[in-house]
Amino acid sequence: MTVLEAIQKSTEFLAKKGVESPRLQTELLLAHLLKLPRMKLYLNFDRGLTASETDGLRELVKRRGLREPLQHIVGSTSFCGHEIAVSRAALIPRPETELLAELGWKFLSTSHQPPATALDFGAGTGCIAIALAANCPDSRITALDISADALALAKQNAVQNQFAGRIEFLQGDGFAALLSEGRISQVPNQNDEDSQGSSLRQFDLIVSNPPYIASAEIATLAPEVKDFEPRGALDGGADGLDYYRRLAAEAKPFLKPDGKIMLEFGDGQADDIKKIFAEEKWVVEAVRDDYSQRARILVARR
Repeated sequence: MTVLEAIQKSTEFLAKKGVESPRLQTELLLAHLLKLPRMKLYLNFDRGLTASETDGLRELVKRRGLREPLQHIVGSTSFCGHEIAVSRAALIPRPETELLAELGWKFLSTSHQPPATALDFGAGTGCIAIALAANCPDSRITALDISADALALAKQNAVQNQFAGRIEFLQGDGFAALLSEGRISQVPNQNDEDSQGSSLRQFDLIVSNPPYIASAEIATLAPEVKDFEPRGALDGGADGLDYYRRLAAEAKPFLKPDGKIMLEFGDGQADDIKKIFAEEKWVVEAVRDDYSQRARILVARR
């Protein structure tokens, strides 16, 4: 079987399984198997595949036909120019989240009191923390996640991208993980001026891509998402907004007076999230669009 014949047959198989862009998916799987840039496949259409290569491709295509995400099959994805390992432990980084990371590092780079500090709230694979560290060499980044498995994956990615020494990893349920040991027993009220003392860690930037899918909608998602990505990284509660309420209510004491919070959100959620933050006395500075001109990122300050 030649490369072209393998691509054609695999494309037909994936199309029948309902996989989007089946030709592209096939080419990416074959390029991964042959350890070639995808475009070089076009220069090798007449090359015959060995028996082991044919069997290897058949297994990869079978997995994709079962709707396992391409990124899980090949083991990684690209994010802001960095290769990020992925697994079922954390959400696969999306292209739109690169915009969130870019807004974050552009803001950090304006800090007049280095080192700038940032908190990646719900770090997952660590992709945002790594992008911030890469583009702000003098910054100090903290990656926080409730999941030990996700945090282990984030640490692995930081090591592989040579940023392990620049990123602090904390496991815990939200801001409680940041509280000074033995001094404060609960997250302070953001309106309590006394709570914003030296015992709290404060950041120039808090950035997050929190869970924002309404609980009842998860069952309607593509199999690649609902069956292979962690529910905890998807489920934002009954209306998808639970984490925004939590961030709006709890984040202020952990943000420096001139700091900003930047949050990714889902389609159609912009107005509700702006209202949530306005009710907690935040100043919403901007709502930014993604690549498809859909509102996607909230920028706010104390």
